[in-house]
Amino acid sequence: MRDRSYDQVPFRLSEIEHRYGKNVHIVGNPFLLGQLATLCAKGTLQPTINRLVRLLYEDLVRTVLNAEFPRRRVSVPTRMIDSSPAAICEGEVLDRDVRAVTVNIARAGAIPSQTVYDLLNVALDPRGVRQDHIIMSRMLGENEEVVGAGIGGMKIGGDVENAFLLFPDPMGATGSSLSEAIDTYKKKVPGNPRRIINIHLIVTPEYLRRMTADHPDVVVYAVRLDRGLSPADVMATVPGTRWADERGLTDHQYIVPGGGGFGEIMNNAYV
Repeated sequence: MRDRSYDQVPFRLSEIEHRYGKNVHIVGNPFLLGQLATLCAKGTLQPTINRLVRLLYEDLVRTVLNAEFPRRRVSVPTRMIDSSPAAICEGEVLDRDVRAVTVNIARAGAIPSQTVYDLLNVALDPRGVRQDHIIMSRMLGENEEVVGAGIGGMKIGGDVENAFLLFPDPMGATGSSLSEAIDTYKKKVPGNPRRIINIHLIVTPEYLRRMTADHPDVVVYAVRLDRGLSPADVMATVPGTRWADERGLTDHQYIVPGGGGFGEIMNNAYV
């Protein structure tokens, strides 16, 4: 007799209420928020910074796997099978026969994508898992404001047909770099991905506005939404209610509250 309790395993995503649309998920997780607050604190230095980035992405990608990836049923005899014919573990698990590609946006650092890549190789059949690399940098205007993003080089290891295409990028600030990277895959890389998912630690209202306009098909996951430069009456509303009045970026496109430039703190490269 099979125990049917695990035939369909529910996963309920905890997320904060917002008005940004169904493809945006601001994860409600007190543990992750606490670790992210420590990561962003002024006194937090290496090696704690990179350790926390790994910890946050390990938990966040598990959330994405549980919420977005397909399942299958398994029947696995346990070590007790020689003692009892009932010693069979049955139920719904992640389908390992799924393609997944994680893209390292080489700007902030490789740790987020490498962490996702390593976990995908555990959760899925490694033969269907790949990591690509795109070298990008912000393009600045006369007043050092971000006016776009430039691609300096790419290492893309094949097509993305029916693959989950993941972009682990810590800070969703303006969205210019990531929008350009996604455009590159849509226009220049063969195949139609099964789903495109951006995975962030922090996002701003400005980023969400850009991403949902440029790529409405993209799903966004983030630990925290930062809109700290919004007027007080806007801050009292459910996020997205007065989206046009929300602001999370300084004039130089740094996030507030934010955590400083992650490309700087993750690499000790303050230039």
